Amino acid sequence: MLELVQYRPQTPTVRVLPLLIVPPTINKYYVLDLAPGRSLVEYLIRQGQQVFVVSWRNPDARHSTWGFDAYATAIIKALDAVAEICGVDSAHVIAACSGGILASITAAYLATTGRQDKLASLSLLVTMIDQSRAGTTGALIDETVAAAAVAKSQRKGYLDGRQLAEVFAWLRPGDLVWNYWVNNYLQGRKPPKFDILFWNADTTRMTASLHRDFVNVAIRNSLARPGGAAVLDTEIDLRQILVDSYVVAGVADHICPWQSCYRSSQLLGGKTRFVLSTSGHIAALVNPPGNAKASCQVSDENSLDPQDWKRETRTEKGSWWDDYAAWLAARSGGEKPAPSAPGDPRLRVLEDAPGSYVLDK
Repeated sequence: MLELVQYRPQTPTVRVLPLLIVPPTINKYYVLDLAPGRSLVEYLIRQGQQVFVVSWRNPDARHSTWGFDAYATAIIKALDAVAEICGVDSAHVIAACSGGILASITAAYLATTGRQDKLASLSLLVTMIDQSRAGTTGALIDETVAAAAVAKSQRKGYLDGRQLAEVFAWLRPGDLVWNYWVNNYLQGRKPPKFDILFWNADTTRMTASLHRDFVNVAIRNSLARPGGAAVLDTEIDLRQILVDSYVVAGVADHICPWQSCYRSSQLLGGKTRFVLSTSGHIAALVNPPGNAKASCQVSDENSLDPQDWKRETRTEKGSWWDDYAAWLAARSGGEKPAPSAPGDPRLRVLEDAPGSYVLDK
């Protein structure tokens, strides 16, 4: 189901507690390791963090039964592997978009079953758990349309990633459709080389069962209610997640409106730091320090109404990456000598990064 990528340290010492990145199940993991100088992974490694990332398999019809239960189990196994390699009992988890939903239900399952000590913290990037008032995306979907979409993917065994990409593009047609139609077709110009657009076109499939599970919790807003959803035969309650959380939203996000991400942060039971970054769904994440246009609003107070929070929270210049690195370091224990080789005697290296799953079309 996944390959676990371990990054080599770039500092003589590293933080004791490692970080596991759970990327979206849509497109490939490298959106968070996009290019030199534009990679959150690279930045955190240079801060002395031990970093691992999940590279999801690009599923086909053979994997149609992989749903929430299978993906939650896979994340737990990845956490166990990270802890074993680093010789610790817990690890941080940072997850984005659909990966954030999967990480949230996994964390809630661990909390409900008395194993929350596996988690050092939970960070969610552009993740919409609370689907109430979900903006344009929610307005375009009702139960009849959802049932038809699920039935179609069930017949095929998977949801084609290109279809999903088209849906997201039409949520912002001026920028993501007509701009390129005019430039490429009417004016006959070659599209500019842009790493985010390359990643955006590198689509993946989604299993039929995972598609069904995502649609069901969205239509019913199940995760916003204690016991509204079950994972591995266990009713979950996100309020039982008591570890510290770091939640990031993009002010111009057309897929996960920042207000919904803010409300999602209120569902978690521990102390939550909420960050509102500039830009949209992906550019808010690929936001390295040094960008003169970047700014963010950061606060440990998330009990207010979204608009009141935005009005009362001071705007800081720069990227949220700096703030996150400091937040993470404060929760990662002391330092120890950097490991000289990846893996451990039981968990051996299979091949060089980036692995084979990320190359699958």
